[in-house]
Amino acid sequence: MKVKKYTAPSMPEAMKKIRGELGESAVILNSKVIYTGGVLGLFKKKNIEVIAAVDPVSKQEKREKRSKNYQNKPEEKAAPSVMKKEPKVDDGSSPLQLKKEISELKSIVQQLKINNGFEHYPVNIRHLLLFLKDQEVDERYIHEAGEHLMSLCEGEDALSAPELNAAVSRLMMSKLEILPFGGTSYKKKYVNVIGPTGVGKTTTLAKMAAEAVLEKRKKIAFITTDTYRIAAIEQLKTYAQLLNVPFEVVYKLADFQKAIEKFSDYDVVFIDTAGRNFREEKYVQDLAKMIDFENDMETFLVLSMTAKEKDLNEIINNFSTIPIEKFIFSKIDETSSYGTMYNIIRSREKGAAYITAGQNVPEDISEASPKGIVDLVMEGKEK
Repeated sequence: MKVKKYTAPSMPEAMKKIRGELGESAVILNSKVIYTGGVLGLFKKKNIEVIAAVDPVSKQEKREKRSKNYQNKPEEKAAPSVMKKEPKVDDGSSPLQLKKEISELKSIVQQLKINNGFEHYPVNIRHLLLFLKDQEVDERYIHEAGEHLMSLCEGEDALSAPELNAAVSRLMMSKLEILPFGGTSYKKKYVNVIGPTGVGKTTTLAKMAAEAVLEKRKKIAFITTDTYRIAAIEQLKTYAQLLNVPFEVVYKLADFQKAIEKFSDYDVVFIDTAGRNFREEKYVQDLAKMIDFENDMETFLVLSMTAKEKDLNEIINNFSTIPIEKFIFSKIDETSSYGTMYNIIRSREKGAAYITAGQNVPEDISEASPKGIVDLVMEGKEK
């Protein structure tokens, strides 16, 4: 097995050197950032040090196969030219040792395939980055974390797994802390919850209302515009009866204005909307005709964590004409990966108000926070 060390300003340049000398069958065994030169610790030059090796698997397998073929045909005479090409172990290694090395290289090659773009990171960092990928964190944020960890390891001993986990958590939280988080502000009189069908809007609204009544001691009322589903009306009506608060169903803009006037002396009015298909532009237009989103209104968009990230982004785009205060992430108890929440908050530069899990009112709701989101993403990562 031929092993060589290469140094280059970047990984692509190092790979170019490796392919030029060792060929396409070469594999990377290790890589790290090193610094050379400089004066009194300043002006050091950053380089990538890579250890690579040639994978002898294919040649050796051909030799063994050819040798077995001749052993199984004793009555045939092998041509002299073929006899000269019998494999010889000329590096002092035993066949058993060589097979062990081949097996190890196969394992390395397989692992590199699994690493899928993270092979230039040290093993301890790579392990954490693969965990983030399994949590469906966007690769641009994974590489951001990887480079951050590499900078922390410069000139230092390798960080332990708990130290790496803590460093990534701090980085992720710092990216979220610049955005608004937390539940209903109670600075605006009307609280509106929108979103596609099936995300749990009505239940979420009831949880928010229960918090307002039981914890904040607010005088509240309900309005629903969801006249498409009788079950939804009955559901919200039941919640209103349990909380002992008034409830109005509106069918058109005139009804909405009357309900607003009726509840003029209330602290907060919670508004439930119809779900419908989020791909229908008419649905969003109908909402805008029915509700004045600009007038003293705090609007939350509910997103289910059981949906694909692509679909969630399409939902957000479809509601882009409506001023959305924050996101609410529902059904987090029905998934095991939470990177999508982090991706959406980062890419949309919009914070989250609540996280909901389950159907219990008012228990299964909690205010969202940068730490809470990151803790969910990092949940399950061994210390």
